[in-house]
Amino acid sequence: MIEKELLKMSQEVSNCSLCELHTERKNAVFGIGNPYAEIMIIGEGPGHDEDLQGVPFVGKSGQLLDKILSACGFTREEHVYIANIVKCRPPKNRDPKPEERDACLPWLFKQISIIRPRILILLGATAVKSLIDPEARITKIRGKWMEWENFLVMPTYHPSALLRNPQLKKDSWEDFKLVVHKYREIIDPEHKAPKVN
Repeated sequence: MIEKELLKMSQEVSNCSLCELHTERKNAVFGIGNPYAEIMIIGEGPGHDEDLQGVPFVGKSGQLLDKILSACGFTREEHVYIANIVKCRPPKNRDPKPEERDACLPWLFKQISIIRPRILILLGATAVKSLIDPEARITKIRGKWMEWENFLVMPTYHPSALLRNPQLKKDSWEDFKLVVHKYREIIDPEHKAPKVN
């Protein structure tokens, strides 16, 4: 059963010591959402609020992500599962080091293989570089459908980038509209999104 597999794995992650990030964490941040979701959202790593609560995307970036999802007619409970490239907070929210990403990625790959979503949304450069191409530039590939390991992938900006630079919001919204259209095309033609025709 998927829930049992994920629960067992989350307990393993909470005891993980494969990289130095475990030394300062308050909580490992495994993932949240519907384990049967057709959409999986992958961010970079936990921040301060996530480290305290053990839940991904609960700070300001998470609040913005929830607003975007709501406009798309998606909820964490029903439509998406959310995880990160690294499960422990990098100090001062710095980018995860390559060796930290490498140590943690097998956990994410296992999550993806258990959940088997149809669509992956990659939020930001770290997610794109870790899964698609270490040389990829998010500004060049965002908004373009890609394939990775037989999954449909939509790269877009991380919500924290939108908070730093609100001018990026328009592009990000266009990317999420493409996700809604694809969701209607391959999963649920009747899906209702309040802000997407």
